[in-house]
Amino acid sequence: MIESTRLDGHRIALLAADGFEKVELEVPLKALRLAGATVDVVSLRPGRIRGVNMHEPAGKVQVTMTVQEADPKNYEGIFIPGGFINPDLLRQSAEAREFVHSFDVSGKPIATICHGAWVLASAGMLRGRTITSWPGIRDDVVNAGAIWLDQAVVRDGNLITSRGPQDLMDFVPAIIDAFSGAAPYAERAPAHAASAPQRNEPPKAMLTAMKWMPTPTVRTALGIGAIAIGAVAMSRRKAQPRHAGM
Repeated sequence: MIESTRLDGHRIALLAADGFEKVELEVPLKALRLAGATVDVVSLRPGRIRGVNMHEPAGKVQVTMTVQEADPKNYEGIFIPGGFINPDLLRQSAEAREFVHSFDVSGKPIATICHGAWVLASAGMLRGRTITSWPGIRDDVVNAGAIWLDQAVVRDGNLITSRGPQDLMDFVPAIIDAFSGAAPYAERAPAHAASAPQRNEPPKAMLTAMKWMPTPTVRTALGIGAIAIGAVAMSRRKAQPRHAGM
């Protein structure tokens, strides 16, 4: 059971964009708030951002402020959920990369799960660090200079990382400990330490889940079609030569 006063007075930034994995955001968010923390959802745009369950659209979350408005100095730590789309969008934002990097410079706890480590890689924060992540991006983080371990939770200094939804039961207590300052920083692995090998098969549970996922609704298909048509029209408009005097 989570103590409701563990994080009293603590303010945590939750950095996410559209396409976040719903369970990876909502479970830690509720746990942090239950522990007494004030959690601001920081994103690339204002309004409500859309979550996903794997590739299916899921519920939305209200953004507290944009990354341009948020100041890292106002937070005790930062949490980045995963999902395929969310960290891919964040890693392409210079402001999001700088926001996360600021926490590392000041030594504040940084927690990521699943594909969230992509943001750390693009922010240049992984060289010489020991982390875990969704196994599918193992090579990405190793190529970014990290030692990758196939474990539920790995802590290296101010970094707390986890593989995915299956590890939330271990990850949530770990980040509460880290944000509260109750857990001492783990020592870094020696420079000669080796990464765990890449897996030889994708998770069977994921393959099975994808197999039985329902087909997109008509509304989803129409929405995707409308976006595609708009993109084509925009590209054609840009390709048309401008006439003199216009």
